[in-house]
Amino acid sequence: MRTIKTAIVGTGFSATSHLEALRRVPNVEVTAIVSQSLSSAKGLAEKFGVAYAYDDVEEMLKNEEIEVVHNCTPNSLHFPINKRALESGKHVLSEKPLAITSEETRQLHEIALENNRIHGVCFNYRFYPLVQEVKSRLKGEKQVYLVHGGYVQDWLLYPTDYSWRLDKRLNGPSRAIADIGSHWCDTVQYILGNKIVRVFADLQTIHPKRKKPKEEVKTFAAAEHSEYEEVEIDTEDAGHVLVHFEGGATGAFTVSQVSAGRKNRLFFEISTKDTTYSWDQEKPNELWIGKRDGANGLLMRDPSLLTEESRRFVHYPGGHQEGWPDALKNLFLEFYDHVRNPGKAAVEYATFEDGHNIMKIVEAILKSHETKQWVEIR
Repeated sequence: MRTIKTAIVGTGFSATSHLEALRRVPNVEVTAIVSQSLSSAKGLAEKFGVAYAYDDVEEMLKNEEIEVVHNCTPNSLHFPINKRALESGKHVLSEKPLAITSEETRQLHEIALENNRIHGVCFNYRFYPLVQEVKSRLKGEKQVYLVHGGYVQDWLLYPTDYSWRLDKRLNGPSRAIADIGSHWCDTVQYILGNKIVRVFADLQTIHPKRKKPKEEVKTFAAAEHSEYEEVEIDTEDAGHVLVHFEGGATGAFTVSQVSAGRKNRLFFEISTKDTTYSWDQEKPNELWIGKRDGANGLLMRDPSLLTEESRRFVHYPGGHQEGWPDALKNLFLEFYDHVRNPGKAAVEYATFEDGHNIMKIVEAILKSHETKQWVEIR
């Protein structure tokens, strides 16, 4: 099997997570790191034994060894870098959101198709084995009554918490919805096989002013700072959204980056005519299965107990815990299998078409909050 060489653009949390997961994917070699800071690129490259370090995306794209580009930059750079990489003949796996407007995501999808490139968006929650298990068990289910859940964190709880994601120029017009609500929407749409068709939203900015440290702050970093400047915040810290799905199911989800004690809780509960399935990313190896006329059950992530469809995403025996890094690895395994086999009829990972759909949902949620009305996804 030939080795596929790839480049990672970025050196932050997402980039490092991609780099570490790719080292667990057979016959894939991270060949280049790109950063606006050459010293940052060289530092990460030296740490992980990567051959090339660049401070210019265009120079990296000239490297004919590289077939795939992972875009792990701030959101505002997703569109220009994804576009140039596709036009240069590279396959692209972009961090979410795919871009910061639906016009940009539409263009990227069209460019990917025009250039016949493999294209994906990093919605990795699809690839937990028990998420796959729910999808498998719901296959063909016509009576989904109710869906609810959310994605809640606490890393922006205090007004002294700050990250580039709070800057609309870098992150885009939506924060909590685009950054974490997008994961919930993608995961649940994927499980159900039905898209969200209309939304009604109520969003909140808990801290309209925050203290921004005068030195650079990395996402999720905990640090003490002595000098601050007060800045206005005009993106949402939290929100609630009612949703309607194709096929008639209804639901609701909550997003928050200011919920004390919740570190990274994506959760959902799906109720059908006779069963409820409940899953929580903070307990990823357990699936609660609810019944009315029988005992409720707790299915553990054990390959001997799972359906054939979900079993292939399990890499360790029962009792050996798998989590977030393993789901990311599963996404990469699927993506690179498609790079090697471009004629595949269907893929499990989110494509640029899916990324475009998610951005339309994000924009509809923002519009609904502004107008205080239901908004159709068009």
